[in-house]
Amino acid sequence: MKRFMKHLYDNRVWLVMVLPGTIWFLLLAYLPMAGNILAFKDFRYHPDGFIESIRTSEWVGWENFQFLFSTSDAWIITRNTVLYNAVFIVVGLILAVALAILLSQLVNRKLAKIYQTGMLFPHFLSWVVVSYFVFTFLSMDRGLANTILGFFNIPPISWYNEPAYWPFVLTFINFWKGVGFASIVYLAAIAGINRDYYEAAMIDGANKWQQIKHVTLPALMPLIVILTILDIGKIFSADFGLFYQVPRDSGTLYSVTNVIDTYVYRGLMQMGDISMTTAAGLYQAFVGFILVLLTNYIAKKIDPDYALF
Repeated sequence: MKRFMKHLYDNRVWLVMVLPGTIWFLLLAYLPMAGNILAFKDFRYHPDGFIESIRTSEWVGWENFQFLFSTSDAWIITRNTVLYNAVFIVVGLILAVALAILLSQLVNRKLAKIYQTGMLFPHFLSWVVVSYFVFTFLSMDRGLANTILGFFNIPPISWYNEPAYWPFVLTFINFWKGVGFASIVYLAAIAGINRDYYEAAMIDGANKWQQIKHVTLPALMPLIVILTILDIGKIFSADFGLFYQVPRDSGTLYSVTNVIDTYVYRGLMQMGDISMTTAAGLYQAFVGFILVLLTNYIAKKIDPDYALF
């Protein structure tokens, strides 16, 4: 016990530094987990407050989950969430790594910083702002897209009533907003690679592509695997702003824009069914947790150095 207290005292400065983050996680990440009990109850409001509402609500077991999976929306929201995220993970990884490698090859450092700033800027834009940018292009009456189509005598398209186009629109917007930020992590990793490896490769006659293939990519592989494991853990979570704000909540697009997060939001706002939406959120988190464990196990079997834990 004395050794433990001495260890705490010796590291008091670092413990104070992490204290705000610890409190934040306890209050906003771990404490709300107790609310998952609502997934197994038929929540009813009680005049004495929220805690009393939870206590007095009737236990219904797995009924909320059964209702969720028995609806016609269950397959649609699961399919959309998984397929979109699968594309975002695979293609986004390729684009982010490729972009980081291209930036690392720029000799002019001032020009490289300009490119980095330009590609990073969209990440900090609100989805509300992005949705208005998209609307200026896809508006039926005055949108730039229909203006260009009219120039070629092509009839205008009612973009917000045509589901066929939106998988491509949402995928493009997601990459436009996020790839620049994702590439920064890989660019920092590339900057940390020992330059002696590249010099040795050049002495052996390796060209740029061979240096990338045999030096850069192997050095990035542990980071790529770890970040991919984390992304797979979020494969059942969707960016709410992308799927709700950008399509402007158009009902005719629900078949291709409705994901678990938007379904939970609409269920809460329109039906006020807290129990069912909690069940959907718990299902989302549990599957993500299992996928992280499974993916990490596979990575550890292939190479222990690639595992997250």
